[in-house]
Amino acid sequence: MIKIKRFVCGNLEANGYVVSSQGHCLIIDPGYKPGLYEDYVGEHELEVEGIILTHHHYDHSGAAEQLRRELACRVMMHRVDSDMYDDEVDVFFDGGEELTLGDEKLEIIHTPGHTGGGICIMFPESKVCFTGDTVFNVDLGRTDLADGSQREMEKSIKDIVDKWENDIRIYPGHGDDCTMKKVRIINREFLDIVG
Repeated sequence: MIKIKRFVCGNLEANGYVVSSQGHCLIIDPGYKPGLYEDYVGEHELEVEGIILTHHHYDHSGAAEQLRRELACRVMMHRVDSDMYDDEVDVFFDGGEELTLGDEKLEIIHTPGHTGGGICIMFPESKVCFTGDTVFNVDLGRTDLADGSQREMEKSIKDIVDKWENDIRIYPGHGDDCTMKKVRIINREFLDIVG
């Protein structure tokens, strides 16, 4: 099983995560306070496999370049969003990639809508998905920003997110984690799309 540490930082109270398994970890969406991540990784003697950005917005990516330098690790994000990201990207996703963290596999799922290259990161064995700003516990990511698309968001929700089983626990870019079962009860924007 993976271990998850959440950091809530910045005016928008963005969630960043350290996900670890068997002494290895990934950092997901470090928007602020790189020292928090460095301290946690050092304290738990974790080997950082990389930094995954679910999308390019600063509240999820702002600390990535400093962490990349300090921890000598790779930054990974979707190819489409890399055009809007000012710093260096080492690994480009197209969606559908499978990676390994310790003894756990993870899948990169392209879920455009909030941004053109937004992704979710699914750990099937642990039944956990990091959803960035695609889906939250009570609503969905905004689509009225520069490269957002309501049409693409609706497609991502209908064709991808709605197919996730009820026991999948989502860890979003803002707000608290919850199960897909709860999303199907309390998330009005999700329910409006799936009917």
